[in-house]
Amino acid sequence: AEYMGRPLNSSLVTRAMLSQFFVLSARGDTIVSRQYRGDIVRGTEDIFWRRFTRFGAELRPAFCIDGINFLFLRKSSLFFVLTSKFNISPVFGLELLARFAGVFKDYCGVLSEEALRKNFVLVYELLDELVDYGHVQDPSTEHLKYAIHNAPKAAFGTAAAAAGAQTLADVARSD
Repeated sequence: AEYMGRPLNSSLVTRAMLSQFFVLSARGDTIVSRQYRGDIVRGTEDIFWRRFTRFGAELRPAFCIDGINFLFLRKSSLFFVLTSKFNISPVFGLELLARFAGVFKDYCGVLSEEALRKNFVLVYELLDELVDYGHVQDPSTEHLKYAIHNAPKAAFGTAAAAAGAQTLADVARSD
């Protein structure tokens, strides 16, 4: 297995096991949520949101509550959050969240709450290809194009869908 063009060793894979991934809106509404291992209690979205509303901008992007490690990235008024029972590298987790956001933007054309909601089938298909039982697969648009079969739906009219289709066309031409 590889990550970012480098071979993964077994210790990195063990430390990189994700338990859950979710995306929250700026209001704290859950847009996307995927459990990978079943080792995290339900309601972690609420735990995260309460912590964020309490500390706001002072909240660090990596923290631990009751043995659950939270890592989050705020991008385009959305919160991309992953949780793990394992002590994964914060840099690895934040890079992974940035890659997930980039893949969603590449496929949806725009990174917004509306785009993710309209393309929820595509987003879940992407998540299934990006992570397998907590183990991260190759998080690049180029490698995903062979496994993804759903087409993006326009979030803000045809311009957003055209942008997503253009990005995917550019990736297809690079072969």
